[in-house]
Amino acid sequence: MIKKLDILILRSFAGPFFATFMIAIFVLTMQFFWLYIDDLVGKGLDPGTLAYLTGLVAVTWVPLALPLALLLSSIMTFGNLGETFELVAIKSAGIPLIRFMRPLLFLTVILSAVAFLFANNIIPVANLKLNALKYDIIVKKPAFDIKEGVFYDKIEGYVIKIGKKDEDDSTIHNVVIYERNYTLQDNFMVAESGVMRITPDQRFLEFELHNGWNYQESGNRYSTNTEYIRLGFKDYKKEFDLSSFKLNKTEDSLFKYDPKMLSIRQINKALDSLGDLGNKYYSRSVHDLANFEGFVKYRDSAWPASQIQPVKKIKNLAEVIPDSLKIQVFDRAFSSVSSTKSVAELASADFASKTDMVRKHWIEWHRKITLSFACVVMFIIGAPLGSIIRKGGLGSPLIFAIAFFVLFNMLNTFGEKFAKQGVTSVFTGMWLSSIVLMPIGIFLTYKAMKDSQLFNKEFYYRLIKRVGKKK
Repeated sequence: MIKKLDILILRSFAGPFFATFMIAIFVLTMQFFWLYIDDLVGKGLDPGTLAYLTGLVAVTWVPLALPLALLLSSIMTFGNLGETFELVAIKSAGIPLIRFMRPLLFLTVILSAVAFLFANNIIPVANLKLNALKYDIIVKKPAFDIKEGVFYDKIEGYVIKIGKKDEDDSTIHNVVIYERNYTLQDNFMVAESGVMRITPDQRFLEFELHNGWNYQESGNRYSTNTEYIRLGFKDYKKEFDLSSFKLNKTEDSLFKYDPKMLSIRQINKALDSLGDLGNKYYSRSVHDLANFEGFVKYRDSAWPASQIQPVKKIKNLAEVIPDSLKIQVFDRAFSSVSSTKSVAELASADFASKTDMVRKHWIEWHRKITLSFACVVMFIIGAPLGSIIRKGGLGSPLIFAIAFFVLFNMLNTFGEKFAKQGVTSVFTGMWLSSIVLMPIGIFLTYKAMKDSQLFNKEFYYRLIKRVGKKK
């Protein structure tokens, strides 16, 4: 009986989970392409590169797609069971809600562990390769495409204009080519017609021009004695280097120091190397200030009170400085204060930068755990919520799932932003979503165990009607 119940629950859960997981991955991946659409369009990326980019993006979204899939699929599963009165039959047999949630809770814990291993070992590598590929695509020039009547300047050192192209997209007419010469005057070439083709190795653009003129002028730009050359031709071949249009591969090591590219072990090592910033910068500041302010070295001296001679109180320091030395003393004081200020500002900026780096490392350290724990939180919300609303399909479950996931994502975003800005501690910021949503899940579980009518509109209608009669 118990084993058959577990199998029933798992089978009911498997289909919705895989479907919602794939949908979540697809939506989150499309979000990336919508964000970088301007950098991808017109680059002439081959299908292999696009498939590789899509795969890397999809992999990086797995830890976030898992909580969403668990939330929606658990609502759908328990909603379907409630809608078909299977939950009523199970409860009438004396089996509590927690008992038939148990197999899915164990599965959720396993998925949470898988999500952690994925985030710790695979996501850093995927992020490293994705950032390198994304950089290569962004800096890549747009795909080669010369349009009629438009000056094309994407080839380094040249500006090309084609008056007309035939239907074969190869035969061209009224060709104008400007070549940068970096001397007195740029070279200038015109031709009545020609053929435009790309060499088989994709390295060069080849123009085979007919019936044209080549104009060149050289000499000293500060002199009127220059040399002007005009060459006519019937056939002329011109080649343009297209190597700048290729997608160059950047080494992954260029991005390896970003905390997002590190595992927990590597983050711990990096944090250990950063050390105790407070003591380190205090010692550094004392050492740097001692070079400009002589009194710093006496800050810890314990002079006996008997050796300190009483001095006359003065209202202004200028009273004890001879007139002949005032200008020199004030200049040296101003210079010393300016140097001290510069050293302090430099140390402060460096300390803020290092503190920000430490904070980013701790944020990534916590992120790998919080996103994994979010799987459990989303299930604890979704399972009792589905048993309360008792609606299957993609109607009501999808609405509730979107509402809770938006709340989860907003809390995650705000918490991370607060942690980065130092408004809250990193722990509080990164665990904010779990701190807020976990009590909600426990509350929903309690209500589901008590067969609450929390989302039953008839219950609220009767409640309002009863209150109205009492008035």
